[in-house]
Amino acid sequence: MRLHNNMNLTFDKQYVLDFAQRLLTIDSPSSYTKKAAEMLQQEAEALGYSTYFNQKGNLYINVSGENSEETIALTAHFDTLGLMVRSIKSDGKLAVTKIGGPLMPTLDGEYCRIYTRTGNCYKGTVLSTSCAAHVYKDSADLVRDEEHMEVRIDELVNSAENVKKLGIENGDIIAIDPKVEILENGFIKSRFLDDKISVSAIMGVLHALSTANQKPKCNILIMLTSFEEVGHGGCWVPEGVSEVLAVDMGCIGLDLSCSEQDVSICAKDSGGPYDYEMTSKLIALAKELKLSYAVDIYPFYRSDVTAALHAGNDIRGALIGPGVHASHGMERTHYRAVEQTMRLIAAYICTK
Repeated sequence: MRLHNNMNLTFDKQYVLDFAQRLLTIDSPSSYTKKAAEMLQQEAEALGYSTYFNQKGNLYINVSGENSEETIALTAHFDTLGLMVRSIKSDGKLAVTKIGGPLMPTLDGEYCRIYTRTGNCYKGTVLSTSCAAHVYKDSADLVRDEEHMEVRIDELVNSAENVKKLGIENGDIIAIDPKVEILENGFIKSRFLDDKISVSAIMGVLHALSTANQKPKCNILIMLTSFEEVGHGGCWVPEGVSEVLAVDMGCIGLDLSCSEQDVSICAKDSGGPYDYEMTSKLIALAKELKLSYAVDIYPFYRSDVTAALHAGNDIRGALIGPGVHASHGMERTHYRAVEQTMRLIAAYICTK
C-alpha cells in the first residue's frame, strides 16, 4: 500500500469553515432537506463535478478517477434531528413529536422555526409544560420528554383556531436553532455537527482535488443522504459500487478513546463490526500519516453503511469521522478533528 505519487493535497481551512457555517444554518430535519440539498448540489457543480438525485432526495456526486473500472463510495448525511407538530393545543401551543432522536431535555428553552406546507415560517420556543418557576411546583424536576414539552409560538395566538389561521397544521416541521459558533481557537460549536461537519470535510476534500486538478485512484461516488437520522438514508447503493466509507461523527465519552481533535475509526457499532480489511487499511494509513486518531466501539450508533448492509447491498463498509462531543445535544468539535478526517479520506481514496 502506498500513497499516490502525485497526491499532495492542501486543504483550505477558511473554505471548510465558511462552508460548514453556511450548511449548518440551513434548517434540514429529515424529510425537510430540499434547500440544503440544492446548496450542496450547487457547490459540487461549481467545483466541476456532476450530480444527480434519487427519488428520496439523496444527492450523488460523481468524481472521476484514474481507474474508471472501479467505483467506491463515500457517504455522509445532511439531514438533522428535529420536531414535528403532533397537534395544536387549545391554548395555542403546539404538542410535538420527535424527528430522529434529539435529547429532549437539551431542547428546553431553545428557539425554533415552524415551517408550514404553504410556505410560511414562524418563530417559537421549545418549553417544558411546567415552564415557570413562580407558577409550577414541578418546574425544576418535571421530566423533559415529548409528552411534557411544547412549542410557544411568537404570534398573538391563544387558541387552536388562532394557530390554524396562521396556516400551521399537524405534521408541520419544527427546526431547532443550531446556534452556530466558530471560534478563533478552532472550536466549532453547533447543533447538528452530526453530520454536517462530516459533509463539510468531504466537500473540503473535493475542493482540494478540484483546486489541484487531481484525480483519486478510482471513481468515487459521494452519497449525501437525507434520511439517515431516521434509519434509511443510505439503504440504496447504486450498482457498481464495491465499498462504502461512511463519514459520520466520532463518539466521545465513557471508555472511548476519541477526543474533539481526533479522527475516529469505528471498528464496531450497534449493527456489528465493520469490514476488517477496510478498517485495518484506515488504521494503517492513520499511522503512516501520523494522524491524531482513535479506534473505538460505538454501543448506541448506526450509520448509513449499516443501513446499506442490512438492506442487502453487496458491499464492504467502514466508518470514520471527526470526534464530536455531546452528540444529539449541544455539540462541539475542533477544526483539528475535521482536518485529520480530511487527510484520512484523501489518503484512502488516493492509495494503491
